Amino acid sequence: MPFSGIAADVPLQLHHVGFVVAEISASIKGFRAALNAAWDGEVFEDPNQKVKVAFLKTQPAGGQIELVEPAVGGSPVAKFLAERGGGLHHLCYEVDDIENALAVFKSRGAIVVKRPLPAVAFAGRRIAWFLTAEKLLVELLEKSSRPKPDGPLA
Repeated sequence: MPFSGIAADVPLQLHHVGFVVAEISASIKGFRAALNAAWDGEVFEDPNQKVKVAFLKTQPAGGQIELVEPAVGGSPVAKFLAERGGGLHHLCYEVDDIENALAVFKSRGAIVVKRPLPAVAFAGRRIAWFLTAEKLLVELLEKSSRPKPDGPLA
């Protein structure tokens, strides 16, 4: 079935798997030991997402695990933590064109949960969220930042 004006296929590259924890500082040692993962010591606080995150790299370059901690009581992951005690939360894929990818997934029955906005942990690259019909929460990460115009647009 063709899609009008959008690519029918979206190349996806797994970036990370998100795991919700109560406190990154209390969880990181166990995750590092269990997965033989490296951590650069950085914890990012993102006021847009209302979370703190840290990334663990599995060896050798087998992907990343993102530990996600609610930064405030109204954080989107606070309810998940309260109801489930934390755990596997989402998959994140890098995409070339985040707007097109959202359109494709929406055409496949996904619900857009959060439109693209810059993320602190990714140096301003935009992220967006959708939920599949199967209830899989997916984060999309654009591969590069959008170029900023040098002057007024024509």
